Amino acid sequence: MTLLRFEHVGGEASLRSLQDWRHVHNTIIPAHVLSLDDVRERAGRNHLEVAYLDDVLVGCSTVRPPADAPAPDAPATATVIARVLAAHRGRGFGGEMYERGLKHARALGAQVIETVVLSSNPDGLRFALKHGFAETERYLLPGDTVPWIDLRLSA
Repeated sequence: MTLLRFEHVGGEASLRSLQDWRHVHNTIIPAHVLSLDDVRERAGRNHLEVAYLDDVLVGCSTVRPPADAPAPDAPATATVIARVLAAHRGRGFGGEMYERGLKHARALGAQVIETVVLSSNPDGLRFALKHGFAETERYLLPGDTVPWIDLRLSA
């Protein structure tokens, strides 16, 4: 039984859900601050949700749907990201958000699931490793000083 209430961010999303998704993202990924217009654009191509415990913001998630495969026989790959504010970590909320995202990605036809974590987020990296992901790559985006870590679900 879930304690969380989820709200989809996209289409006719409320301003509050856009602002809350942006707040969680910008808190956890301060190196890549997004505007509300950035969030609206992401909501147009990805499945975004915010999670609340009663009316308290807990976190947000992103499911990037499978894109066209680089080769005809390549598996459909989606990215699932769950972000939980520090005050709410360690209570199973990230796992619940991740499971929702995983179910959504698979419903979209994903055969392979990836995630990405900023290396300055050790809680996020521990979470991904604990949930069966294995590191595939570390890299810096142009202008960045903190590496990103790509991980792939090994199961």
